Amino acid sequence: MKKTFKIFKYTMIFFLSLALILAISTYFYMRLPKFGKAPSGQRLALLAQSPNYKDGKFQNFHYTPDLTEGYSMLGIMFDMLFKNHPRRKPVDSLPSVKTDLLNLSADSNVLVWFGHSSYFMQIEGKRFLVDPVFSGNASPIPGTTKSFKGADIYSVADLPHIDYLLISHDHYDHLDYETIIALKNKVGKVICGLGVGEHFEYWGYSPQNLIEKDWNQKVDLGNGFTLNTVPGRHFSGRGFKRNNTLWTSYLLETPKAKIFIGGDSGYDTHFKEIGNQFGPIDLAILENGQYNVAWQAIHTLPEETVKAAKDLKAKRFFPVHSSKFMLAMHQWDEPLNDVTKINNGEIPMVTPMIGEVVNLNDEQQVFTQWWKGVK
Repeated sequence: MKKTFKIFKYTMIFFLSLALILAISTYFYMRLPKFGKAPSGQRLALLAQSPNYKDGKFQNFHYTPDLTEGYSMLGIMFDMLFKNHPRRKPVDSLPSVKTDLLNLSADSNVLVWFGHSSYFMQIEGKRFLVDPVFSGNASPIPGTTKSFKGADIYSVADLPHIDYLLISHDHYDHLDYETIIALKNKVGKVICGLGVGEHFEYWGYSPQNLIEKDWNQKVDLGNGFTLNTVPGRHFSGRGFKRNNTLWTSYLLETPKAKIFIGGDSGYDTHFKEIGNQFGPIDLAILENGQYNVAWQAIHTLPEETVKAAKDLKAKRFFPVHSSKFMLAMHQWDEPLNDVTKINNGEIPMVTPMIGEVVNLNDEQQVFTQWWKGVK
């Protein structure tokens, strides 16, 4: 009996010591610069005045549960770790094109996609970069959420000077520390939601170059360009605390077109409201990937992506948030297969391979289903 008690005592000491070491290690690891910094001081006082900030955090317009009723985090983790989900990432290298962005014609109006939700736009001489992730990893833990083969053919060195860096929210698959540090000397202005500027200032960006906005505000970019901040239905946070910075979508009005820059969002009434206010929209860039019924409130399913495009009165739409990282349990090519089938040619779709030039002046441009045949 005494021997059994001793074994039990030492076992408990071992596990408690292990838990303490893990807790201390986590604490110090999360103090690394990549985790950013929570809003404080003047910035915190400013965001607290937002009508979208209540009870110490930003809120969606409608009730938005982390998980759909009937699902639990424990159950999802068990499913992801122990159930077989085939083809979550491609075996083959993804087909891609290496467009020379440094030598684009000054009068070309183009979009170039880098996979997931990262893309470059040159419009009437202005250059925009949205949610760039070039580090090859969409997680604060190195090597845990690596990009697919063929999805990382671009780096910051391939980019020209960027007039406006647009950040939709501060999750790691949209705000990548390594990329942001490498971009520092190539960016004119950063535009983001309230509070996100704290990360940039902490990482050495000048406060004078940071433009932080609430929903339903405007930024005059000059020369007939206006950037409107519009709502999304999502959440934010780079640590244990959620929703201390604002997630946002954008409606870019150029001298000749309107482009919806969606970021991440679950389906809700805001798409129809944006469509009624700004429609018709020439190009809607909408998330379509890393979804699951379990977290349907914060990420659209393919049928909801098509519905959102219709709500926005989009002339054509570009489904993104896929083909680079494995962040859900669906097959890697399911988002593109399903959204194509559901849309059934009703709204023209923009589906370039990574690096392929999208001509923003050509609404009749035809794209191949490049993902077909990729194992």
